[in-house]
Parts: sequence; C-alpha cells; structure tokens
Amino acid sequence: MEYLGHYSSPVGGITVASDGCRLTGLWFDGQKYFCDTLDAEHAAADLPVFAETYRWLDVYFGGGVPDFTPPLRIKATTFRLDVCRVMLKIPFGQTISYMQIAQEIARERGLGCMSAQAVGGAVAHNAISLIVPCHRVVASDGRLTGYAGGVDRKKWLLDMERENSRRQQY
Repeated sequence: MEYLGHYSSPVGGITVASDGCRLTGLWFDGQKYFCDTLDAEHAAADLPVFAETYRWLDVYFGGGVPDFTPPLRIKATTFRLDVCRVMLKIPFGQTISYMQIAQEIARERGLGCMSAQAVGGAVAHNAISLIVPCHRVVASDGRLTGYAGGVDRKKWLLDMERENSRRQQY
C-alpha cells in the first residue's frame, strides 16, 4: 500500500507518493510516466514524510538549496539506481550530460563504454523528480532534451536555479 499527497508549485501540481515512511514518487501532474511506479493499492494520506517533502519543495521553489533530503525509497533496477545516484550529486544550478553519466557509470563498473541512450531512458523514468534532479541532465552540446515533465518546465527550473545560484554568490 502506498499513500499520495499533493503540492502546488509555481510550475504546476505535483503528486507525491510514500510507502508510509519514505518518499517513493514525486511527479508533475500529467507528466510522461506519471505514477508509473505507484502500487495498485494507494490512498490519500497526510504523512510526516510528505510534510518534510513539502518543506523541501518550499525551500527549493523559494530559490534556496535545501540542506536536507526527505527519506527516499527509489524503486528501480540496479542500473537506474546507479543513474539516480549520479543525478543526486549534480549541484544546484549546474548540469551534466547523459554522456557524462554514462562515462561515470562505465568507469565505476570497469567498462570501456556505456550507452548514453540507456542513461536517457533511466533518467526519463526517474520517479522522484526534482529531489533526484533529472532536470539537470542535458545533451552533450548543452541542449535541453527529453524531460518527462516537459522541456518548458525543465528550462524554467534550470533558469530559476541559475538565477538563484548567482544571487547566492553575492
């Protein structure tokens, strides 16, 4: 059984999911792969993990860099977990390419190379958007490509982060 909550953000509604203790999902309403990891049995609830997630989102959308992470349970294959682990290290206001993620995982696994397209598929299926910052992954040439929440939203998020990063430097 999983539980659902809802948050209103400046770029649209967000549905959150939990196993009762940890965050298992965070999707923009209507995005591609919306709730695709959600258990068949689920109900609305008001949980402490949701309060912590909403606090994280308030800090984030307020232009700050959250200094905490709600407890997470990422339901994914080993490969997708590896991709999520790399995404979790991308700093606020910065980006990394699909190819750079592929190279890092290949290096860690002792492989000569890895498919950036495979990384793209894993990034697209990230079930905990924003906190696992898939919006910070871009094409090798810096283009904004493939975001399950929509490229316009990805641009808005990155622009907001870059602007707030500049302000924090002064």
